[in-house]
Amino acid sequence: MHDRVIPPPAKFQIPPPRTIGPVNWRGMWELYLKEVRRFWKVNFQTIAAPVMTTLMFLLMMVFAFGRGSTQIGGFPFEDFLAPGLIIMTMIQNAFANTSSSILVSKVQGNIVDVLMPPLSAFELTVAWMMGGVTRGIVVGIASALTMLFFAHLHLYNIGMILFHALAGCLVMSMVGILAAVWADKYDHLAAVTNFVVTPLTFLSGTFYTIDRLPPWAQFLAHGNPFFYNIDGFRYGFLGHEAARPETGIAVLLGVNAVMFIWTYRVIKSGYKLKA
Repeated sequence: MHDRVIPPPAKFQIPPPRTIGPVNWRGMWELYLKEVRRFWKVNFQTIAAPVMTTLMFLLMMVFAFGRGSTQIGGFPFEDFLAPGLIIMTMIQNAFANTSSSILVSKVQGNIVDVLMPPLSAFELTVAWMMGGVTRGIVVGIASALTMLFFAHLHLYNIGMILFHALAGCLVMSMVGILAAVWADKYDHLAAVTNFVVTPLTFLSGTFYTIDRLPPWAQFLAHGNPFFYNIDGFRYGFLGHEAARPETGIAVLLGVNAVMFIWTYRVIKSGYKLKA
């Protein structure tokens, strides 16, 4: 019986370090996928529930105020109301996605799992932000498909629809990031939602045209960026506007630019993220 000859081990080769480049596209993509998988895993809560709430708003408002021949801007009340409700639920869910994701990570202590990988402040901002935008768009599409059974969704300018959907979700995703970074507990985040996000969205012309408001209230409405977002989104469906579309585009571009710089600088500073 011959002894078994064991060959000498092959020389261990250490792989060369991976070159990331100016932007860590792979890392940013993986963080984005993590954000998408997070809300998709509980889609009954994050998608179905907001769609049901939006549908209840539509039916309640139509049954209470829009029965019969009620029209606004030459359109049936339900046709006027539907675009405003769609974009309202989109931006609210974009905010909810980023704010809840970051705050839960902070409270549970696993925010370090996101901060330790080689991801810059720019890459963190973009990945978190696009995760919120994705949830907002998904909820918006689901809400629109559901509302087709109860209202006629006209299509006047698809470019305006897409622009305001993206611009609104981007702004609110960044507001969610800032709110979650600032908040130390869930009560702080609830305060931002109840005293900032909800009033600004409800008082932006979602359920009415601002020409029904007194002059002082119309003046205040024109200082609310959500007014331009909802008005421009509705214009894309109906061709009905309360403000010049060009003004709304300029306002949203400016707000997005300011919010991105602010969000980037806060994350880069490590404020309430790094011990």
